[in-house]
Amino acid sequence: MSERKRIYVAYVGGTIGMKPTDNGYAPVPGHLTEQIRDRPELHSAEVPELSICEYQPLLDSANALPGDWLRIARDIAQHRNHYDGFVVLHGTDTMAYTASALAFLLRGLGKPVVVTGSQIPLGVLRSDGRQNLLTAVLVAARDDVREVCLVFGSYILRGCRTVKSSASGFEAFASPNLPPLGMAGVQIQVDESRLLGHASGAVGLPLDLDAPVNLLRLYPGMPASLLEAAMAEPTRGLLVEAYGAGTVPTHDTELLRALERGAERGVVIGVVSQCVDGRVDLTAYATSAPLIEAGAVGGLDMTTEAAYAKLVVLLSEGHAPDEVRRLFGTALAGELTA
Repeated sequence: MSERKRIYVAYVGGTIGMKPTDNGYAPVPGHLTEQIRDRPELHSAEVPELSICEYQPLLDSANALPGDWLRIARDIAQHRNHYDGFVVLHGTDTMAYTASALAFLLRGLGKPVVVTGSQIPLGVLRSDGRQNLLTAVLVAARDDVREVCLVFGSYILRGCRTVKSSASGFEAFASPNLPPLGMAGVQIQVDESRLLGHASGAVGLPLDLDAPVNLLRLYPGMPASLLEAAMAEPTRGLLVEAYGAGTVPTHDTELLRALERGAERGVVIGVVSQCVDGRVDLTAYATSAPLIEAGAVGGLDMTTEAAYAKLVVLLSEGHAPDEVRRLFGTALAGELTA
């Protein structure tokens, strides 16, 4: 008889472990561990052995910062050799950002990391947390998964390809530019052809995740002063959500000059599309030329969440601007389609 897998469950925070109070759902230390302990289905022979670590203090994901991504990554890296897989329980609001960041920070881990949560707390009657948690644990115990995934509802998604698509639905996350890695229906089915390779190596985490990166969505009539402010010191990276395939207004000379001045200061400019489905191609239209002239690099079909997390991680790792530009347009964790 094969030995039960061991899964490390990091409860960072979020709705899944909250408790109903007179003032609504609220985090209560120890409540999630108690709920898991009292659920027989999570302790059956078919389920891996779970070790639960509740973070102190518990984090509302709306308050999450890049430093919190690094804390989670360090926690997982420190337990790398003691567990077969990892589950991160997290609030839904910024879950896609955290899943994306972990994909970049933990490249080389070589073990499954599954991020999940719920729209309704685990201890409430109609909670979606039961199924999400059980699916996440079973995916984390698989031998063929060697990457960061996000499990929610019926979908098993690549973490750095996800966006939150619903504020209240049980199928709250989508992967607009990559089909799901698998589905959780009557059976859990994973398409092995879509998984990343099984290569593993060192996990070299930065000392801090503090590179100042800004995010700016282009809109008609946007003043140049806003772009100027977004690229001012101490900014080292700017992610621009441009129109369509990566276009900007070419008749706004003040806007274009602000772009040039930021680039001259060494700010790395990444470009993604405002369109949920699609990709940036800075060579497709003449209206992308100012971005090319400023040394901007297109993010192809990366999500905004993945592109932002990637810029923060790369700049925090200490790469020179030219190297960051090169790596930004290169697939590091399956986040883009070349």
